[in-house]
Amino acid sequence: MTTPRISFEPWRFACFATLLLLAVSAGAAEGAEPPPVRIGMIEGLSGPFANAGEAVQRNLQWSIERVNARGGVKLPDGAHRLELVTYDSKGNTDNALMMLRGLTDDGVHFVTQGNSSAVAGALIAAIDKNNARTPSKRVLYLNYSAVDPVLTNAQCSFWHFRFDAHAGMRMNALTDAMKADKRIRRVYIIGQDYSFGREVSRLAKQMLTEKRPDIAIVGDELHPIGRVKDFGVYISKIIASDADAVITGNWGSDLTLLIKAARDAGLGARFYTFYGNGLGAPAAMGIAGVDRVLAVAEWHPNVGGAASDAFVQAFRRRYTEPRYDYQHLRMNIMIEMLAAAIEKAGTTEAAAVAKALEGMHFRNGFHEARMRAEDHQLIQPLYVSIMEKSGDDKSGVRFDNEGSGYGFGTVLRLTPDETALPSSCKMNRDLSDSKQ
Repeated sequence: MTTPRISFEPWRFACFATLLLLAVSAGAAEGAEPPPVRIGMIEGLSGPFANAGEAVQRNLQWSIERVNARGGVKLPDGAHRLELVTYDSKGNTDNALMMLRGLTDDGVHFVTQGNSSAVAGALIAAIDKNNARTPSKRVLYLNYSAVDPVLTNAQCSFWHFRFDAHAGMRMNALTDAMKADKRIRRVYIIGQDYSFGREVSRLAKQMLTEKRPDIAIVGDELHPIGRVKDFGVYISKIIASDADAVITGNWGSDLTLLIKAARDAGLGARFYTFYGNGLGAPAAMGIAGVDRVLAVAEWHPNVGGAASDAFVQAFRRRYTEPRYDYQHLRMNIMIEMLAAAIEKAGTTEAAAVAKALEGMHFRNGFHEARMRAEDHQLIQPLYVSIMEKSGDDKSGVRFDNEGSGYGFGTVLRLTPDETALPSSCKMNRDLSDSKQ
């Protein structure tokens, strides 16, 4: 029997192999996950305010994970995950601008920052220039906590959206609470010596004069930002002034050290703060802060209701260590609204997403907000809360802060309409119409 011969021709094999590789590649491409939508966080992750930057990173990462858990953002080419990319500015403006250049070179469409209004102002100016000069690398700036009012007034930009109440809105709420406290007669103002701290001082004096002209301003002090290690000298001045209330916009270590010095010196004055409800401040004050430390924010863990409680509990399941317990609703709102705007626009192109964000409403089971189109300022409720021992049924403080045993209960709630203040923004919208 003749054995059949199999003819082997190298060129035929090469053609077959090429076709097989193309088929495999096509199949792989068809099933490949679309690239992630990257969000570049420019923040101080080292240096004196590293703890504040790390707290932001945890809040953003958790919020992004929640969006990704339900499939990410839906675009015409499929579902895209969100991805957080961090850039350490060390809290320095020049470093932040260098990080911005790297971010745009990396092709990131969205930048977020907040811990410093000085840095925020520089970023707005740089992004305006970048987006006008290089439309193919346009980016959108999402601000979660730089609260100098100028950023949505004289310096307002089509490319900038603020998700926190600005200093004027916060001070309006604090001074409403102070107006109702007839025990206050003498107030000492202390803050960080930069644009934000100076604006807090100006607003405090203006609003107290309007609402409580009987109150005497007995001190108005600015200190170097991030450089004071012992606030004992400042607390001695406050004690000598016989102030019964202190107003401060301090944040990060500057707030924690100020509060600690007040406790150590036995200062009995009430503290009306922007950020006294976290980053070590409650633990630093301890029992001395009960009924004396107040804070203002868009939300706090003891707002109450099943939906709010579930929000707190979900965050604490993700970050179980008490030192990581610094939760911000506004950062979650920012990520949720960005995801919704990307889907509405059907693209990640900055101008299209900006237009989708303008006028957008946010609602969950316990909060509502809207992005005001005229100045890109988020309008939402504000709560003034006071420090109490947790587990106190009378105060309703069920959740403490950072495992300290102390939490905050509501003193005053302002509705979104009550928090809204007029804006002087004259926004240049010509940039949004430039062609790529």
